[in-house]
Amino acid sequence: MRSLCIDFLGQQEGQDLVEYTLLVAFVCLVASAFFLGSHKSIYTIWEVTNNNLSQATETIS
Repeated sequence: MRSLCIDFLGQQEGQDLVEYTLLVAFVCLVASAFFLGSHKSIYTIWEVTNNNLSQATETIS
């Protein structure tokens, strides 16, 4: 039984897959936090751009 446990703990074939999965999950969490945190500034940029385009269209007409 002891040698079975030592062999099981010594295997590292699936370790890379778990590490890469955790890394991808971490990157996704950071990206989503960034997008949630920058929501107001992105909305402000689009709002200012929309107002400028509306004023330019009214000036031309």
